[in-house]
Amino acid sequence: MMQDSCGSVPVTEAGQARLCPRQAALATRPDVESYDDFGRVTLSLFRFITAAYETGASDCWEAAYRFADEAPGITDSPLLVARVAALVRILRSGRPCQLCFMPPSCRRLSKDEAELMRLLAVARGKQPGELQTVVCQFVGNENETVTTRAVNALAVC
Repeated sequence: MMQDSCGSVPVTEAGQARLCPRQAALATRPDVESYDDFGRVTLSLFRFITAAYETGASDCWEAAYRFADEAPGITDSPLLVARVAALVRILRSGRPCQLCFMPPSCRRLSKDEAELMRLLAVARGKQPGELQTVVCQFVGNENETVTTRAVNALAVC
């Protein structure tokens, strides 16, 4: 291991800068652009709805409905918002700690958001056995059935 020319960033023998653990974790997580339109809309709705629960502000709910109404390809935006809200409620009630969501304008995903998007991708892939395994890893056994149903309902919206 060497230092770069200014002596502040460690570099490997090959001359590449080495990232700190936090930067390395962020670099390996997907960003919003790695998802299709449905995934990006759903992620934004998760963020608006969790912000509504965290702040108690009704503006966040209005923003969620408005965002869904204006999203291309969404035929039943109130149903989509309701299904995202149902999943958020289930997850909030069955986890020992709060879910971590980024602000709606953020391009990066938190670890919890990446896991939720993974759940949604598996559900949209219509592989029930795999979905139950992924749900169980995310929420544990106590809320597995209800969470699986909620994810499946959201995936077909």
